[in-house]
Amino acid sequence: MITKIKQHLDIQNVSIGIIWLFHVSGIIGILYGNSQWFVGATPLNLSLCLFLLLLVSWKTPGFIKIALTSFLVGMIAEILGVNYGYIFGSYEYGEALGWKIYGVPILIGANWTILTVCSAAIASQIYENIIPRIIIGLGLMILLDFVIEPIAPILDFWKFEGGIAPLQNYIGWFLVALPLQALYHYWNIELKHWFAHHLFLLQLLFFVILLLQINTLQKLL
Repeated sequence: MITKIKQHLDIQNVSIGIIWLFHVSGIIGILYGNSQWFVGATPLNLSLCLFLLLLVSWKTPGFIKIALTSFLVGMIAEILGVNYGYIFGSYEYGEALGWKIYGVPILIGANWTILTVCSAAIASQIYENIIPRIIIGLGLMILLDFVIEPIAPILDFWKFEGGIAPLQNYIGWFLVALPLQALYHYWNIELKHWFAHHLFLLQLLFFVILLLQINTLQKLL
């Protein structure tokens, strides 16, 4: 039993170390190194984050269910958005995020999984009541999107018609994220690790730093 716990902690610690290394390297590389190369490595970074999240979480009851649900719901919502302007407004994806299905990068579905799980895991540590958990989880997801939006067109992630994300985008995020957050807590998923917390913090830190350096970023890219 002790050996299994130690092994789990080792996997978790190594995984946390890897994502810190990749995100810090990405910040330094984009701002002070080969910007194009590091932006081009975004699919690798997102894929690695999803893989490590799955690695440390897959045995948790309900995790696979919420991971698949978040992926599918996110992809369907994005496909409707890109092709018909529903939910988020009129926008399109660039080439930086890799392979697409009906105009939506597959990694966007992965990102919906990552954000849903990480934000809900943090909310679970703050409150025991399901309603505050859902509200906090929603707030964290929308906060991260709010920080990413000004950076996304520069990194060739996506861009909205007119160049600025409309209010509809944030309302859309609320409407899509709400049932996902509710399902996570309704299914009483309890992650027994801190990897998700680190991953959310790093994504927020990554985009906040780029946002603060947006003028430099525009010149580099």
